[in-house]
Amino acid sequence: MGHWLVLDLEATTEEGGWPVDEMEIIEIGASLVDATGREIDHFQRFVRPLRRPLLTTFCRELTHVTQNDIDAARPLSQVWPAFERWLEPHHPRLQGWASWGDYDRQQLHLEWQRQQLGSHLSSLAHTDLKRHFAKVRQLKRPVGLHAALALAGMSFQGQQHRALDDARNTARLLPLAFDGRTG
Repeated sequence: MGHWLVLDLEATTEEGGWPVDEMEIIEIGASLVDATGREIDHFQRFVRPLRRPLLTTFCRELTHVTQNDIDAARPLSQVWPAFERWLEPHHPRLQGWASWGDYDRQQLHLEWQRQQLGSHLSSLAHTDLKRHFAKVRQLKRPVGLHAALALAGMSFQGQQHRALDDARNTARLLPLAFDGRTG
């Protein structure tokens, strides 16, 4: 059985939200898991935004990412190649990648184009686990990660709106989203 990459991004924002094309990645979290959702490896890095390097108060409070974390971080043009190097040895067993919702895929594609970055992920199928989970569970509409974990009889582990913790919690739902078993 192959492996799955579960990826989560945190990005610049303000209360009420910004359009995706105005947001910039500030943190990448990825959990590489087997089909049961067990973590094999992980990746986490902060990213310095270029257009709006000062985080809004709302963004800092939501993500618990500090201005110091961002000031010390490298831009995506340097962080993404490090991510690709981390992922490279796992390529042969990688079945696909997933995120909770479609935002992460959209943001990555936008940043890849904007910064002319290549990615192995662009050749892999992306699964929106939020939609997939809702379909398998026959929910009227997709729910947030916290609610999905509760429906599966689990509680969130770690700090919400931190990329690696969100990715790891999403990965816990991966087996349920694919086969519908209860937690």
